[in-house]
Amino acid sequence: MAQVTAQRAGEIQRGILQILRGHPDGLRAKELLARLAIDLSPTDYEQADYPSSPGVRRFEYIARFSSIPLVKAGWLVKSSGKWSVTADGLKALEQITDPTAFRRASVAKYRAWKATQEPEEEIPDTPAGDQISRVTLEEAEEKAWEEVERHLGSFPPYDLQDLVAGLLRAMEYHVSYTAPPGPDRGIDIVAHADPLGLRAPRIKVQVKRRADKIKVEEIRAFLAILGESDAGIFVSTGGFTSDAEREARGQERRNIMLVDARRLFDLWIEHYDRIPEEQRRLMPLKPIHYLDLEG
Repeated sequence: MAQVTAQRAGEIQRGILQILRGHPDGLRAKELLARLAIDLSPTDYEQADYPSSPGVRRFEYIARFSSIPLVKAGWLVKSSGKWSVTADGLKALEQITDPTAFRRASVAKYRAWKATQEPEEEIPDTPAGDQISRVTLEEAEEKAWEEVERHLGSFPPYDLQDLVAGLLRAMEYHVSYTAPPGPDRGIDIVAHADPLGLRAPRIKVQVKRRADKIKVEEIRAFLAILGESDAGIFVSTGGFTSDAEREARGQERRNIMLVDARRLFDLWIEHYDRIPEEQRRLMPLKPIHYLDLEG
C-alpha cells in the first residue's frame, strides 16, 4: 500500500505555511485545507477514505497530522479554529526550501519539545491509531467553536448586552446600569467594584455584535467618554483591527480592555458556574472531558 513519504509530508507542511503567508490574520482550517488540496493535488492514496472513517478523505487527516510538528516548532499557531504562520515559520519557509529537509527540521524541533514532556516517540509520516483520534478531536473542537461563533453572531444586540452583564455579575462586579433600547451614547453597561459604586474604578462597557472588526477610530471614540477614574471594556464579536489593538495597548492614562468573541467565551467558561441562571440560558454549555496525554 502506498504511504506518505517524508518529502510529501514536507511538501504539505510547506504548502500550509505558503498559503498562510498571504493571510497574516490566519485562515480557518477548513478553508486552508481546501486551498491546500487545490495547490498540491492529492495522490490516489490521499484521495481514498480511511478504512475506519468512511467518507473521510486521507488528505485532510494527513495534512492535520503533518501540522503538529509545525505547532511544536513554533512555526504555526492554531487558535479558535484558525491557523496562522509565525515569524519563525516564515523564516523557516525562506531558509529551508527542500521539503524533506523542512520536514526533518520541524520534527527535530518537535522532538526537542517532546523530550521535555515525556520519553521520545517516533513520529510517522502518516497518522494512525491515537494520532487519528488526536486529529479527530481537533476537528471536533473547530466545529464546536464555529457553532459558538454562529450563536454569538446571531444574538439580538440586547441579548448580547444582557449576556455580558451576567458575566460581569459572575465576576463579582455590581452592574448598576444596562442601556435600554435606543441611542446609548456609547455606553451599554456600567458596573462597579462595590455595591454602592464608591470604590474606583467605575467600569464602562460597550458591546457590539459585529461581523467586521472594530477600527481604531471606534476605539478612540470610546476612549473619549472614559473619565480618569473609569475603566473601559469594549466587547466585539467581530474582533479588532491591529491598529485598534495597538491603540488600546498604548494607553497610559486610560485603562481599557478589548474582548473579542474568543476571550468572551473563555471568560464565560471560567465563570459559568456563577453566572445567573437567566443569563446562563443565553449560552448554555455542556463540557465533554477527554484524556489528553499530549499536554
